[in-house]
Amino acid sequence: MTIRPGDRLFVDTNILLAATDRSRTTHEAARTLIEQAGGAGWHLHINGQVVREYLAVATRPVDGNGLGLKAENALANIEQLLGRMTLLAETERVNRELLSLVASGELSGKRIHDAGIAATMIAHGVALLITDNLRDFRVFPNLRALAPSQATYALD
Repeated sequence: MTIRPGDRLFVDTNILLAATDRSRTTHEAARTLIEQAGGAGWHLHINGQVVREYLAVATRPVDGNGLGLKAENALANIEQLLGRMTLLAETERVNRELLSLVASGELSGKRIHDAGIAATMIAHGVALLITDNLRDFRVFPNLRALAPSQATYALD
């Protein structure tokens, strides 16, 4: 799959966490993507949900499957990341898309988080998602998902 200059990419929470956490296998690919996307002419996007999820995991203790960061460090990280990305609004249209996706896909539980990302992408016309959880997004037929390594491959 080719990513071209001008393309808009939505960045899943797990990519931001991987860029922060050196122990994750996708750390280097996530950092490269975030650092070099602008130079390639790509436009990175997130929404408020991704910000909230990042802060929740980043500040959660390590023994609770978090990164164990102090709130001030997690906030500094998210501010730095926001400097490289566009924050997409969670509008009424996003909410309508979310309700439609949940109804049509019979989604429940944690899958609602995935539907929230998909709804934001659909409402804002972003068709490409960068995520470590490719399988989770297969149920949304109008979205394409790539792993960070697949996206960074396109940078070469």
